[in-house]
Amino acid sequence: MSECPTELVYAETHEWARLDEDGNVLVGISDYAQDQLGDVVYVELPELDRSVGAAEEAGVVESVKAASDLYAPVTGTVVAVNDALEDAPELVNQDPYGDGWLFTIEPADESELDDLMDAETYADFCASGEDADVGDGDDLVDGDGLDESFDVDDD
Repeated sequence: MSECPTELVYAETHEWARLDEDGNVLVGISDYAQDQLGDVVYVELPELDRSVGAAEEAGVVESVKAASDLYAPVTGTVVAVNDALEDAPELVNQDPYGDGWLFTIEPADESELDDLMDAETYADFCASGEDADVGDGDDLVDGDGLDESFDVDDD
């Protein structure tokens, strides 16, 4: 079962984003993504002050199953990274929406968040199998595709 907090928005590449009170965007990977990856063993985060474009590669997450790119959900400048992941990459698995966050972007245009999916749409996206081709080494799910027994609903 996967959780999709409703205060977040989601990219098709399984990153989540949250606009904080300070106007910056906190970024992580979804519970669905970390579940599909398996045990995360290494995270390569973007450099501070790096300019990134929306949907641009910003880092890499490596698990026991795959090494996959991380993408910036919005255009902007990286203003913080989660240094705790250097010594404890498993935080991505243990708390993907909390201590396992990845980086923070100062957005060039907050309205880009409107292009991302809300929680319900993202849950439907994951359940539909639309991302079954993800896993060519460039995305967050391994080459086995979706786990057909995966259920995003808590029914």
